[in-house]
Parts: sequence; C-alpha cells; structure tokens
Amino acid sequence: MSGIQRVLIESRRWSSQIPDTSIDKSPESQGIFGFGRIYRGWYVIGVSALSIGAVLGTVQFAFGFFVTPLEEEFGWTRTQVNVSLSIGVVTSFLSPVIGNLMDRFGAKWTMGVSILMVASAFLLRSVMTELWQFYLFSGIMFAGTPGATMMPAGRLVFTWFPKTRGRMMGIVTSGNNIGSALAVPIIAVLIGFVGWRWTWALMGIALIGIAMLVLLVIRDNSNSVSQERGKRWAPSGASEDETSGLSNGMSVSAAVRTSTFWFLVIGMTLQQFVRTGIVSQMVPHLEQVGFSRAVAASMMIVLAIFAASSKLIFGRLSESITARVSFIVIMILQGIGLSVLLVSDGSVITWVAIIVFGLGMGGVGALTPLVIFDMFGLKQFGSIMGLTRMSIAIPIFLGPILAGMIFDSKGMYDLMFVITIGLLVVSIGSFMLAKTPKIDTIVKETND
Repeated sequence: MSGIQRVLIESRRWSSQIPDTSIDKSPESQGIFGFGRIYRGWYVIGVSALSIGAVLGTVQFAFGFFVTPLEEEFGWTRTQVNVSLSIGVVTSFLSPVIGNLMDRFGAKWTMGVSILMVASAFLLRSVMTELWQFYLFSGIMFAGTPGATMMPAGRLVFTWFPKTRGRMMGIVTSGNNIGSALAVPIIAVLIGFVGWRWTWALMGIALIGIAMLVLLVIRDNSNSVSQERGKRWAPSGASEDETSGLSNGMSVSAAVRTSTFWFLVIGMTLQQFVRTGIVSQMVPHLEQVGFSRAVAASMMIVLAIFAASSKLIFGRLSESITARVSFIVIMILQGIGLSVLLVSDGSVITWVAIIVFGLGMGGVGALTPLVIFDMFGLKQFGSIMGLTRMSIAIPIFLGPILAGMIFDSKGMYDLMFVITIGLLVVSIGSFMLAKTPKIDTIVKETND
C-alpha cells in the first residue's frame, strides 16, 4: 500500500468520526417553498419595513384625502377635522409604556398587537357617526403607532444584524418613504371608487393581514438567532459571540442618571421642530417665494426621494463614524438647507437647498434608534427609547401653532426658519456633549 493510499484511508476514517454539523435539509426544516434555507433575519427585516410603511403611510401621509369627504359628510370644519392630528401627542406620552412592554414581552407581540390596534381604529372609523367617535378612534390609532413602527423595528435590527445594524436600519426605515409613496395613490383611487368608509375598512383589513404576518415571521430572542447560524445569507453578526451579548446594556435607572441621556433628549426634541414647524409649512413657503403649486409639489417629491436616500447613506455611515456623529452631520445639512431656503427667492438654488435639506432630514428616523443603542445597549432599549420620545410632544404641539402665529403676524415664515436654525445649533451642541457612557458602567449594569 502506497503512502498516498494510507493517507487517504486515514483521512476517510477521521472524517467519519466528525459529527455532522451541516444544516438539516429535510423538508420540514426548509419551510414553505424552501424559505427555511435563508437566514430568518431577512424575513424579519422585510416584515418590519412592511409594517412601518403600511402604518405610517396610512396613518400620516394619506390623511389629507379624507379631509374633504368628512367635511362633506358631517359638516365638520377644517379645524375640527385637524384636531384629530393633535391627538397624535398621545404617542409621546405612551412611548415609555410601550417600550417597557416591549422589553418584557418582546418586539413580536408588541408589533403584532399594536398593528391590530391601528387596524381596529380604521375599522371603527368606517362606521363612525359622531365627532367624538372620530377623536376616540384617532386616539386608539395613535396609541398603536409607536409599537407598530420604529421602536420594535430598532430592537429587531439590533438582534438579527448586530454588526451591520446601521445599513439595515436604513433599509427598514426607508419602508416609511416607500410605503407612503404606494399608499397615497392607492388610497386616493379607493376613495374615488368605493368611498371613504369602505377605504378605511379595507385599510383595517389589510393591516390585520400584516399583523398575522408579523406574528408568523417575527422572532426576537438570541436563541432564535443562534439557531439560524450557517443558513444562507446569514451575516457574520449572527455568530454565537454576537448573540450572547444581545442583552447587554444599561438599565433605565442608570441611563437617566447620565448626562448623555439628557443631552440626547434635548437635541432630539429641539431637532423635531424642523419636521413639525417647517416641513408642514414647506409648500406654502415655496409658493410665497414664487413657485407654482405644481412646482412646489415636485420639490416635495424630490425632498422625499433624498430623504429616503439619507436613511440608506447615513445608516451605513453610522457603522464607521458612529450614529452620534452621523446625527450631527445630518443636523448640519438641515441647517445649511434651511439657511439657503431662507434667502432664496425662487431661483434654481432653491432646488439645491431642497436636496441638501432632504439629505439631512431623512436620516433622523434611521439614526434615532441607532444612537440610543450605541449609547445604552439593548438591555432595556425599548424603555429608554420610549422615555426619550416623551419630550417630542413639545414640538408636535408647539411647532405648527408657532409657525401659524408667525405667519399670521408677519405674513411670511422667515422668523420660523431663523428660530428653527437656532434650535438646530443648540441640538448640535447637545449631541457634541453627549459622550458614550463608560463601558465599566454598562458592564456593571449588565451583571446586576
């Protein structure tokens, strides 16, 4: 027997003693149509993006199509209809409660139940007959919104894609823009064909279907991630070392004792005046400086496109320069865009300002959960993020009112732009002061 043959025989004998660690390829393990071969995290991300797009697209962006039908049906005034939007303040006050529930029961049930709340609100709206019912059902809808969108999505991204969380958060949150772009024309057509009541009913039924999909697909614990190791397209972040540290981080009580928490709260709160006080008034401002309504609408489309791009760009960039620094960059871009818009007079430079402003504004949705995770970890991520959202009630309530008062007294929005730019400067300063808590504090809290 030659030396080569002996080596081959010994190799074959040795390999026969190695346990079979290959992926189970039985039909049962592959799921329907073999979907089980692919890393579940991708399905989780897809369903999360679908939930964000469907809920925010129907709750926020399609609201305007129902205003006139409601006025014609019930004789309500524009103010009475719009008061339902102010009820959205409830989302800020309920965010800590929802975050705590998510930490206790997981993102799967939080997201599923929250979507069902929004769905039930739409179904109830389809049969309402009184104004107080409209307000009550709006409260139910807004109460379910946080738990159906960004809060659970953030936890799921960090659980399934810990090493590439930035780019994945960008993909998930871009579902907001994509969903809105799809929901708006669909709902407009439905109202024209079947009326506002059936449209709300169909929206509710569609969301029930998405809730069922969430409960079937979503998994959000480290054991589930560990079982997926080795499957197709599984990221390196799904290794055992990564999943074993998913519960690390600070407790709520430890987080609120840090200056970092309060600097982030100040920065995030003041930055939101951009959305509530400026974006909501952007079309009338553009018309005032000389653009037609059609051109102003085109500019808003461009703004939305670059806002979606911002989520992908800065989500990926946050993996290199941290979410905090990325947040500072997008606030600088917002300030530059607003400054140019303030002095523009209907010239081409306004288009450039819209692009810059969109690149700055869009990244907020992706970077907010990322910066919370970077600073405080995943241990009580939901509760901590919920607390940071409470103060958002201030710009939600004051932003539109302040903008309206300034326009009524001055006949233009220039002062609102100046105030908002000043608030952005303060926000940038707050984020620069928000340093990552010391690692020994985090370890201590993790071991408690």
